[in-house]
Amino acid sequence: MTNHEDTRLWVCDLETVEYREAFALQGRIRDARLQNLIPDTLLLLEHWPVYTRGRRSAAGELPMGEEWYRMQGIDIVETDRGGKVTYHGPGQLVGYPIVAVTDVVAYVRTLENAIVEALKADELDAHARPDDGPDFTGVWVHDRKIASIGVHVKSGIATHGFAVNIENDLQPFTYVVPCGLDGVQMTSIVKETHGAGTKIGPFRERIAHTLSQALTRTPERVSLHQIEHAAGALA
Repeated sequence: MTNHEDTRLWVCDLETVEYREAFALQGRIRDARLQNLIPDTLLLLEHWPVYTRGRRSAAGELPMGEEWYRMQGIDIVETDRGGKVTYHGPGQLVGYPIVAVTDVVAYVRTLENAIVEALKADELDAHARPDDGPDFTGVWVHDRKIASIGVHVKSGIATHGFAVNIENDLQPFTYVVPCGLDGVQMTSIVKETHGAGTKIGPFRERIAHTLSQALTRTPERVSLHQIEHAAGALA
């Protein structure tokens, strides 16, 4: 059992995980974190093509109809995170920090700042837009969105997190109203750097470092097996 002063951030690298499987895994890890069986934990992974709809999603964000999207090989899943509809797919790095949170707004700003810091190595003019309202949560390069954020906090423990477009196909974003913003243009590291920027492997290392710093935690790489062993009930 960990203590309340544990300053570690367990970082667990997974490969490509089906969305519902990852959602269930987050729930089990959240329960273990709530019981202080494990420290704050960050899952880094990719998803197979899927649109996820957050708690603020509205009609019209999937204008083609759900059957059309599924015919394109893109799943659709309702979630309990904040925000509206977004897309996940291979080449996009998804981060699920399962961490203790006391101030949700400040936590979202922390995620944004960590992503901005991680993008600096690619010399991108990345920034958050907190003054523009909740619909503009995330990270932007000029007026193009490169990272999305949506979280859920239950009993003081956050789940869900962020998705950074690195080398993923951006076309599926054009089939929907991404993040509920008409006309928003999505971008990626590869697009902004004309293919010369950081790829997904090195970016995993960078975001683990910048997020650990932002949360004032010390990163410690662990396997899913180690998490399951520590939590016991997760096995």
